[in-house]
Amino acid sequence: MSIERTIAFLGAGNMAGALLDGLLHSGAAEPQRLVASDVRPGRLEQLRERLGIRTTGDNAEAARVADVVVLATKPQVFDRLLPEVAAALGPDKLVVSIAAGVPIAALRAGLPGGPRIARAMPNTPALVREGATAVATDGGVTDEDRALLRALFDSIGVTVFVEEPLLDTVTGLSGSGPAYVFMIVEALADAGVKGGLDRETAMTLATQTVLGAARLLRETGEHPGRLKDMVTSPGGTAIAGLHTLEAGGLRTTLMDAVETAAARARQLGEQAIARLGGG
Repeated sequence: MSIERTIAFLGAGNMAGALLDGLLHSGAAEPQRLVASDVRPGRLEQLRERLGIRTTGDNAEAARVADVVVLATKPQVFDRLLPEVAAALGPDKLVVSIAAGVPIAALRAGLPGGPRIARAMPNTPALVREGATAVATDGGVTDEDRALLRALFDSIGVTVFVEEPLLDTVTGLSGSGPAYVFMIVEALADAGVKGGLDRETAMTLATQTVLGAARLLRETGEHPGRLKDMVTSPGGTAIAGLHTLEAGGLRTTLMDAVETAAARARQLGEQAIARLGGG
């Protein structure tokens, strides 16, 4: 889908930069359709020179000229950002927040002009266009808006739509999940070093093993249990290793990590509602 609406990014950090790169790399948007605002002149100059997009230090100006406004600042500054741009965001605008823990109700309270609102939870692999993004929308979002949201986030990976209460689970799973995988890769590499491999070789093997396994899972569509069985042979090495993982409670530990991170996301959402209103 080619996006024919002007998109403004309020905040030009890593995730906004990934989205800008993705939109241009995929051909989903032209540079003249993209605007970025930020408090750092150096960052804006970098984006302007590298991507050819419009930039400004004025959030309200960026919001006024755009059809779609992506809130890409840290959630801690929303209590200052929303009043700054609220007058520019009426029913003709689509607002997309990628800030963790700020519910649609809080956004609605801070933006009384009545824009259509969506929340998205992308993750850090978006930086290499392998992200996983979940999107939740309010009742005013149209089918055309949803198509635009899919095009926007498909430019950095894959996109799913969920009901807003499930975004806390998404945060615990795919939002925080890269950190779990990085720890697993580091542990595998450490085991390789312990067994005599040099660090670079161990890290190369561990990284490619995780990358290859994920790609095999995605491209075959097979259940992970079936692919696991393909690796294990009777009395072999893999089943011996799996026995140790089961004894160590790997499944339970990962499930608990997702649940704990999701609970923290809910807590942050409650704090955002208390700070911004909408409760």
